[in-house]
Amino acid sequence: MGLFKYLSQNTRKHDFSSIKTNLIDWRNEPVTKRLEHPSRMDRARAVGYRAKQGVFVVRQRVSRGSHRRPDWSGGRHSHNMGARLNLRKNYQMIAEERAQSAYVNCEVLNSYYVAEDGKHYWFEVVMVDKAHPSVMSDHRLLFLAFPQNRGRVHRGLTSAGRKVRGLRHKGKGAEKARPSRRSHSRRL
Repeated sequence: MGLFKYLSQNTRKHDFSSIKTNLIDWRNEPVTKRLEHPSRMDRARAVGYRAKQGVFVVRQRVSRGSHRRPDWSGGRHSHNMGARLNLRKNYQMIAEERAQSAYVNCEVLNSYYVAEDGKHYWFEVVMVDKAHPSVMSDHRLLFLAFPQNRGRVHRGLTSAGRKVRGLRHKGKGAEKARPSRRSHSRRL
């Protein structure tokens, strides 16, 4: 087995005391925090992280709970009193979008789950500075510099975004919603 397989096995064995002390520190940190190193190196490498200039990791905190339309205030608003719709985005996509908003000159490559408690989720988002020379010379990351990949997280082109859009189903007999859930429902 390679090194990262051992690392991923080690992460699966939940050491709750170390996770608990991490969360105590993380709650006091800012919502978006740039990190020196990923806390889960095996997952970071799996989603495309490379230890080079122009590539870095951001830990993003997202509030848990139903992401519903905010309640109205001040009298009756009968047009708002209908069915309360939940947001279709998952927490991971929301975390990626907020990290993108914090680092406007960079592009989101991918992200992965880190931890959760009763109030928050934490995700680590791999960001790429698309104008950095070391990124421009790397054939694996060069596609982020092209104009058609600008703002890819807001268009649902990351892995979490594709999951929300229903594009992760594979295999025979799987429920397909291609090219998106919206267009799939229109065809029915």
